[in-house]
Amino acid sequence: MSITTQQVNVLGSRVSLLSVEEAVFQLEAWIELREPRCRQVVVTGFHGLWEAHRDAEFFRIVNGADLWVPDGIAPVLIARARGIRGARRVPGAELMEAFLAKADFAGYRSFFYGDTDETLIRLKQMVEAKYPGHVVAGTFSPPFGAVSPEEDAEHVRRINEARPDVLWVGLGTPKQDRWIHEHLDRLDVPVAAGVGAAFRFLTGQVSRAPAWVGRLGFEWAYRLAKEPRKCWRRCFVQGPQFLGHVLLELAGRRY
Repeated sequence: MSITTQQVNVLGSRVSLLSVEEAVFQLEAWIELREPRCRQVVVTGFHGLWEAHRDAEFFRIVNGADLWVPDGIAPVLIARARGIRGARRVPGAELMEAFLAKADFAGYRSFFYGDTDETLIRLKQMVEAKYPGHVVAGTFSPPFGAVSPEEDAEHVRRINEARPDVLWVGLGTPKQDRWIHEHLDRLDVPVAAGVGAAFRFLTGQVSRAPAWVGRLGFEWAYRLAKEPRKCWRRCFVQGPQFLGHVLLELAGRRY
């Protein structure tokens, strides 16, 4: 079962326009279906769109996902510029929180893959305290560098044996989306979602912008102020490049 959603086309990529609640409903529907395949959810904004525009392989991966929701404001503003009303962001942290609240009553199971051991310990403690009806099926922090085929197979085995309903992957874009895509045929999990820095947002290790700042579209500026070394290139190099191509596209010119 899939919900019907509007989509906005940005530099050739298709992003679904739905609310956080609708996205959670879709996850639940896939969990209940128990199909013999894993569904991929992409959660990203302009960074993922720009990577897809520059990299044909990544374009194929994200546009082949079962659901792509806008973590950032860029796809939402572009949708509004094209006359699509009601477009909203679906930040990874908010998607996780909304799902965990539902899981608290339904008893769903999650596996958290990515980030550091410290972050995962904090995340597990927070989830178990705030959502006692939800089951933390497992956590794993993979090595930063390359892993051997044997190690990779062991990671997948640990995930599958934990029997999660959703695998949350926090490796950052585009790494997390590539990882999910490459493992889809081996994951015995209904849904795998790449949620970037959501683990750190939920544990308070990285502060999120106030809600009104996010609604106005300036969360990127808030994160730049908090993490300038990490965000400056994305904001001052990739951002203007992306904006220039989008303006050409909106004007009906080649990009």
